[in-house]
Amino acid sequence: MDKIEVNIKFIKQLKQWIEQEASDEIVVILEEMYPQDIAEVIDKIDAESARYLMSLVEKEKVVKVFVEMEDKVREDFLSIYNPTEIAEEFIMKIDSDDAAFILNQLPNKIKDNVISSLTDIEYASQLLSLMSYDDYTAGSMMAVELISANINWTVAQCVEEIRMQAENVDVIYVVYVVDDMKRLVGLITLKNLILSSPSAKISDVLNKEVISVNTSDESEFIANIFKKYDLVTIPVIDVLGRLVGRITVDDVVDVIKEEADEDYQLMSGITSDVDSSDKVWTLSRARLPWLLIGLMGGIASSRFIEIYEDQLHIHPEMAFFMPLIAAMGGNAGVQSSAIVVQSLANNTLGTRNIFSKLLKEIRVALLNGVVCSGLILAYNLAFNDSTNLAYTVSISLISVIIFASLFGTVVPLLLNRIKIDPAIATGPFITTTNDLLGLAIYFSLAHVLYSL
Repeated sequence: MDKIEVNIKFIKQLKQWIEQEASDEIVVILEEMYPQDIAEVIDKIDAESARYLMSLVEKEKVVKVFVEMEDKVREDFLSIYNPTEIAEEFIMKIDSDDAAFILNQLPNKIKDNVISSLTDIEYASQLLSLMSYDDYTAGSMMAVELISANINWTVAQCVEEIRMQAENVDVIYVVYVVDDMKRLVGLITLKNLILSSPSAKISDVLNKEVISVNTSDESEFIANIFKKYDLVTIPVIDVLGRLVGRITVDDVVDVIKEEADEDYQLMSGITSDVDSSDKVWTLSRARLPWLLIGLMGGIASSRFIEIYEDQLHIHPEMAFFMPLIAAMGGNAGVQSSAIVVQSLANNTLGTRNIFSKLLKEIRVALLNGVVCSGLILAYNLAFNDSTNLAYTVSISLISVIIFASLFGTVVPLLLNRIKIDPAIATGPFITTTNDLLGLAIYFSLAHVLYSL
């Protein structure tokens, strides 16, 4: 199947066919498209067109497209179905982790009605259990569909169990081995099963060195485990060590993307998870707090400049370098905080490394400060007559770069210590604070140097 590129031209053509209700042409195209591409198309067209398009998708493919939809689009799409239809046509046909996530997005009344419409009571109970876990934990990410075998079985019994359970599992990576208490004791790969004698005991061929996570482990920790050990799936156990589910790499990729989007928004001064399709008030509410902080910082800077108004009257040339000092401080601070935030996210910054990290930042800031201040000193000596101005700007610049770098290193560490997302430190907070303190250093040094 050749991949169809979902571009503006393709969307325009598809909209024309939908308006003309050219179902034959649309069906041919949909048969050649992957579910992910169909979901991408649906995200780009209006709700009415989306419903018509989904009515032409093959039944086997509808559920896969449904899972790939954006949350808001899926919610609108589900509004045309009653709870029983949602339960039978969608929830019963998708993996439990996706089902639990989608149900949690629905209004409580509809969610309860959908769950009560599930004919498989055991599956409904499993979904309720998954939905009870905190967001961004292993329990909320895992699926209960997996292949397990008892340690006392033979290989032949295990293979037979795979045939029985395989209908509920799309992709089989490994078989998890449990004891009589359902506690995870190891795993066995499909390769080992195939190469082992049918009469061999599972206990003799299993691998006891199995990496697992607890239901309460956070998503970032799990993502790092996948990255560190190059995993494609990982078992999830409860506090008693019992096997309760598994997490696959596609779920981790989704989490990594969400975390990256969240960090990017925090770095940009957006305090909550928003999308371009959200309402104006929602978008404004997410952005306004940091804009107000920036406004307060700007007012504080102007008031600070007012204190040294007389000095600016005497030495107006100082005003030319105020934007330079503020910008360099903000840039140096954001660079340092970005490095620390990245280290915290990757768990590469242990408690023993903090002091050495600060010392390294001082050395880096000193080197950068010397280079930048040396260049600005040469510029001022060449193009300005005032040596006081040249020395003031240069000394202020190196001081601001060193201070901002240390500030940008310490703040995310402190935020992380008090359980606040350190990514917030790479945004307007650092920039605004460094602008203000940079000007304070500049005018304070100018006051001293011009007085000599």
